[in-house]
Amino acid sequence: MSIERMLKEQLEENRDIVQALLDDGSDPDAEYVIEHHFSCTNFDRLEKAAVDAFKLGFEVNDAEEIELEDGSTLFCFDAIANHRLEVELLDKACEQLMTLAAKLKVDYDGWGTYFIGDEMSDDDDEEEEILH
Repeated sequence: MSIERMLKEQLEENRDIVQALLDDGSDPDAEYVIEHHFSCTNFDRLEKAAVDAFKLGFEVNDAEEIELEDGSTLFCFDAIANHRLEVELLDKACEQLMTLAAKLKVDYDGWGTYFIGDEMSDDDDEEEEILH
C-alpha cells in the first residue's frame, strides 16, 4: 500500500478516534499524552527513526526489545507529544511520522492516548489506553 493511501486512512481514523473519545465524555480541553508507536526488526533503523522523531520535537522513550511467538525479535519505541485532542495536530504529527517511517523502512503502528474525564474514578489503578 502506498504512503499516500496509508496516510489518507490514518487521517480518517484520527477523526473517528477523536470523535469517539469526545462522545464518550473525554475532556476536550485537557492536554493529552499522545504516544505514536514505531517498530522494526532492525535496531539500527529504529534507532535512526527515534533520533529523527526527536529532531521533529517529539519526546522519545527508550527502545524495547520484544521476542515474538516465532522466536524473532522486534524493537519498538514511542514518539510522545503532549497537546489537546485536536484533529489538526494529530494529522500533522501522523503525516510527519508516517513519512519518516516510510523513508527509514520502519513500521508506524498508530497512536494511542488515555481517556481523560469524570467517568474514570481516582480509585482505578489502571487507566485504559485508547489505541488505534
